[in-house]
Parts: sequence; structure tokens; C-alpha cells
Amino acid sequence: MDINVAVGKTLLVDGPASVTLVSGKAEVFGYTLRNMEKVVIRDGKRMPFYVKEPATFNVSLGENANVEEVEGNTIPPSWDKAYEELSTIQIRPATALVLGTVDSGKTSFCTYLVNRLLNEKHKVAILDGDLGQSDIGPPCTLAYAFVSRHVTDLFNLEAKNAFFVGVTSPSRAIEKVIYGLTLLKSEILGSNPDFVIVNTDGWVEGEDAVNYKVQLIEKINPSIIYCIQQNEKLRPLLEAVKGFKTVVMDSPQTIKQRSRDKRRSLRELGYIKYLKNSKVQSIPMSWLKIESEEILVPGKNFMDRRREREIYDLLGMKPLYMVELKDKLYVVIGRNRWINPENIKRTEEILGKRVVVTFKGDEKGLLLALYNDAGRFLGIGILREIDYRKKVVKIFTPVSSGISTVIFGRVRLDENLKEVAPPLIEESAKPL
Repeated sequence: MDINVAVGKTLLVDGPASVTLVSGKAEVFGYTLRNMEKVVIRDGKRMPFYVKEPATFNVSLGENANVEEVEGNTIPPSWDKAYEELSTIQIRPATALVLGTVDSGKTSFCTYLVNRLLNEKHKVAILDGDLGQSDIGPPCTLAYAFVSRHVTDLFNLEAKNAFFVGVTSPSRAIEKVIYGLTLLKSEILGSNPDFVIVNTDGWVEGEDAVNYKVQLIEKINPSIIYCIQQNEKLRPLLEAVKGFKTVVMDSPQTIKQRSRDKRRSLRELGYIKYLKNSKVQSIPMSWLKIESEEILVPGKNFMDRRREREIYDLLGMKPLYMVELKDKLYVVIGRNRWINPENIKRTEEILGKRVVVTFKGDEKGLLLALYNDAGRFLGIGILREIDYRKKVVKIFTPVSSGISTVIFGRVRLDENLKEVAPPLIEESAKPL
């Protein structure tokens, strides 16, 4: 359908939808659209088209999509002032770090900053630190891209490199997130950008969240921090970072709050994007370095036969696979096998460590990261099976060659690439 919009109004479109500017002049997040340019809005996303000359849009709406006109520009005036602050920083590269609660407009603001900087022909990189709502790179990763053309959705950018964390929330991997973002920022600086924009996750409330953000800020050492304020939720964090140059901005009044389910469905679009054209690759374990924080670590089992027999006797059976760590003994058994609980208790007492029993197949669906021998992120995959007898790992992935390291995540997906809860470690790492 065609919609005519007068000067000074904004057309707000909720996806899934597509919008084509047929005539007139309109901009999205600081980018002036070309005539007949088509913009696709994902499900769960809202995009504002601010009209600067009388405009006609052709709009196609998907299921549960919506379109409405509102008066004025939904981009807060404070965003324009925030850009002016950044553009006047003389020392380059300048790094801007964006803070805010969930659904406060952080990604929209980052998009706005990128477009405004591109208008001035600057070399811009964006570093995405939002694990749960990754726009650049697969979900559960940190990633960056250099932006050479204006964008309406950061999801359309191609990641230059990524760092896999393997969870959807930084609260479960604080040190890893800080390390990954610091590492990627250092890599970005090696390409001499004018500006680096760092987006962050929405975990900002509570003592742990504030401490995490302060540690991150100290490591990233931004030239300027933008805080998108919604009520007073950022006040403790603002107090904690007052030693840095800080700019407080408004959140758009028309920002759309999304449910947990909607955020998860957006994440699942990311899995679909990065697992497109996947096939099952069967790779001998001996070819791989496999990294896992706690479970199923083929290659880390240094038990000799005498030690194995000792444990077999204690358990009263021969497991399919065992890994002995400093404080735990992981045991994998077949689906139709069991271990006498009394034997497990006795084994724990004698070894002085916890015995964790999992069944063959519990590993199915785990999210993986794949790296080459130079440590370069190649992509993600889904663990289909570990064949302990043939010592082969079967991975569903679009990556066809060069895999030398596999890192296990703590998120599991089903055959339709939907997240399955709870994660494997919490579901199956329990004594029988």
C-alpha cells in the first residue's frame, strides 16, 4: 500500500515489513534514503522514517506488523548534541561507548552515530558487545565490522572478526566478555579507524552489573561514554563512572519494549543467518583442539589404564567415556545404562571429587564456535553427535574447511534452530 506523509512527521513501522521511498525525502537514523530504496524491518524491530519533504512510501506488512504516523521527529534532540560532542573530539581514533538498559535505544543510537559519521566521510568501526542481541556476528559472540556504507540495521553488516563467549548473558562470563571486547578493540585500532563505536548489553542494574560495566570501561578506556537514560536506573552506574567524559541522553519516547520471547526470536534469526547452507561435517577428534569449560572434553583425558581400571571397579561398570578433572570426574554412559548410586557415592568419597554422569546424546544441539589454526573465528556450528567409539565429532555448520579448534558454548538449539532451555550443563550434569 502507498502512504503519503507530510513534512515534519515520522512514519513508524514495526516489522516484519518492508518500506520503499517512492518519492520525497526521508531519513532513517541519520541516513537520507534514496528514491526507490527499499528498507526491510525485521520482526521485533521498529524503524522511524522522518519526512523532510512530502513523501510517498510503499509499505508491505507481514504478520503482526504495524504502521503509524506520529508528529515530529522521534529521534531525541539530545542525540544530535551527542553526535556534535563526538565529532569535535580531536584525538583520533576516538572511542564512544554506549550504555543503557534493555530496549533503551542503544542499537538505534549506534546506527545513528555511524550514519552521521559516514556523512562526514569518516572511517568508522562498530564493536558489538551485546551477547544476547548480537547485531554483528552470531548470537553469543562479540564482533566488529568496519562500516563503509550507510546502514538502517546493523544486522546487515558483515562481521570482520568475532570472539565467541558461548552464553547469552554477560553475568555468566564477565571476565571473558571483557577480555573479548578488549581484544577486538585492539584489533580494530590496528586498522586506523577515525571512530570506534562500542555497543553494550543492557545489564546495568545492581551491584554486580555496575562493577562489570566499570571494569569494562576501564579496559576499553573510551573517549566518551553515552548513557541513554530511562528513569533513574542508570544513576548508580553514572556515579561509578563520573571520572570519564559522560553524556546523558534521552531514550526515544516511541521506543518499543520487547518481551523475553521476542528477544529470543530475534536471536534465533541470528542463528538462522549464520547457519545458512550448513551441512554435517564429521571430523576426527584427533584433528581438533576442543575447549570446554566443564563437560565432555575429549583430548583432556590423561588417565592411564591402571587409573581407568581403578575407576571402573569403583563405579561397577565401564563407561563409554570418562574425563577426570581436578575436582570432578565426568562420566558418559549409554542411554540404556545406569550406575548404582551407592557406587557413585563411594567413588566420590575415595576420589575426593564430584562424579557427574551424563548420557550419550546429551551433548546434541550445543552451540559451538569454530576457529582455524591461526586463532581466527570461522563461524558457528551445532554439535550433532560425539561418536566416542569412532572418536569423531559431527558438527552442523556452513564452515567447510580449516577447522582446528572447537569451543563449546552453553546454549543448545533444536533441529529448527530454536533455543532449548535449560542449558545442558544445568540439565544433565547431575548424579544418577
